Amino acid sequence: MIEQISTSLIDWSRAQFAMTAMYHWLFVPLTLGLAMIMGIMETIYVKTGDSFWKQTAKFWMKIFGINFAIGVATGLILEFQFGTNWSNYSWFVGDIFGAPLAIEGILAFFMEATFIAVMFFGWNKVSKGFHLTSTWLTGIGATISAWWILVANTWMQHPVGMEFNPETVRNEMVDFWAVAFQPMAVTKFFHSVLSGWVLGAAFVIGVSCWYLLRRRHQRFATSSIKVASVFGIVAALVVAFTGDKSGYEVAQHQPMKLAALEGLEQGGTEQGLEVVAGIKIPNMLSFLATRTADGYVPGIENILEGGYTMPNGETALPAEVKMARGRIAIQALADFRQAQEAGDTQAAAQARALLDEHISYFGYGYIEKPADLVPHVDVLFWAFRVMVGLGLYFIAFFVVSWFLNRKGLLSGDKFRWLKILAIVSIPLAMVAGQAGWMVAEMGRQPWAIQDLLPVNAAVSALSPASVKTTFFIFLALFTILLVAEIGIMVKAIRKGPEKVDGLSGKLLSETMPVAGGSSSGVERDSDNK
Repeated sequence: MIEQISTSLIDWSRAQFAMTAMYHWLFVPLTLGLAMIMGIMETIYVKTGDSFWKQTAKFWMKIFGINFAIGVATGLILEFQFGTNWSNYSWFVGDIFGAPLAIEGILAFFMEATFIAVMFFGWNKVSKGFHLTSTWLTGIGATISAWWILVANTWMQHPVGMEFNPETVRNEMVDFWAVAFQPMAVTKFFHSVLSGWVLGAAFVIGVSCWYLLRRRHQRFATSSIKVASVFGIVAALVVAFTGDKSGYEVAQHQPMKLAALEGLEQGGTEQGLEVVAGIKIPNMLSFLATRTADGYVPGIENILEGGYTMPNGETALPAEVKMARGRIAIQALADFRQAQEAGDTQAAAQARALLDEHISYFGYGYIEKPADLVPHVDVLFWAFRVMVGLGLYFIAFFVVSWFLNRKGLLSGDKFRWLKILAIVSIPLAMVAGQAGWMVAEMGRQPWAIQDLLPVNAAVSALSPASVKTTFFIFLALFTILLVAEIGIMVKAIRKGPEKVDGLSGKLLSETMPVAGGSSSGVERDSDNK
């Protein structure tokens, strides 16, 4: 029974899933970003015939491959947890939630697995055009994977396209296209994927600036910055645009999340947006949430008390009324199943009618008190500001990097501070991504599925000790994988790309053989041209 589920079990199950997801999201965004950048670089190689761009693309492909492998491992463990730690969730909505994940595995993952082999091992074995196509299809496959995973996640934020079947006690899909292409899914896809592009661009610029600081591979570094900075500007601007659109959609469907993000206890019209430390932009929150400067935005207390007009024109019910109706729905379901077992069709029909009337409040029947509907306000408030603040920072960072690189000011000892800042920006981009996921997932609490299934009804009936044990096993495993990946990446970066003559585009080994000893000094001089 739900009443017997311990708080410890819920907390540890959530902690394990959150830890796995956060580790996974360290790898996925970099994969998405590098996939596009290396595709652009190989395209330049095919169009120009300059071998320099071939070696540049191959270097970033190497980094992509290291990151891709570990991202797959964490992703598999993440999906398994739906069956192990959240079996009630999987039973209740598996027919819907499982569909996009199955498509992701069958279509996108196999697409990646097929073409990634050609991308890594097909150089000089297939035509330039076919290899370029394989590179792009690898990146597109990774992006399609992200699409279906984000479709599943968006459905948890705004469940649509389903009906509840009381005979099986499952929600069943009735409109696949509503699930796959609802506006929130499209917005979330572009916002999440392009945040990965931002990380990819920041990573390329940061690594390139490390080479510039060490006076190594300067043509490689400045050329990589040229591509990554333009790529980053476009990605960061689209992330900002979709972030604004996402905020509007949250206001329509998840008002409690928006109120928590703003720390808004009491709402009203003409609401200002708090930037930090009590500094507000007048009327901005109302505009972002309603697209009018004087629009009404409910606060936490307003949502719990009800009585205000919602975006769909209906009057919001108090939380206690929703909870009471939810308990009616739960009892009606029990009565329906009991009547069916007894063969009492009339009683079953009456219970079914009562259930249908209150089914939209079913999940509220598992909420113990109204205060449980409020997520962790302080964490969300600051996570949101970290995400937005870093998003604005990266727009400026990419523009400055592009401008200085275009003017040839990043070579030599000039703007050393920017090169150091570029290296620091790599973990900052990761922090921005983690903050974004905290906003999305913690803002939905206590719901596993918004307004439909709370986490205390979704969790598996496991021993808290077993979940705690596996939490620390996964923590150790993922930390080892992360340390291993960083070590392999650092080794690959220190080694650098294959040396290329900056003028002719040919490999130095083909044009400048050195007799009797090391050629490192000759390569260094040529590389600095």
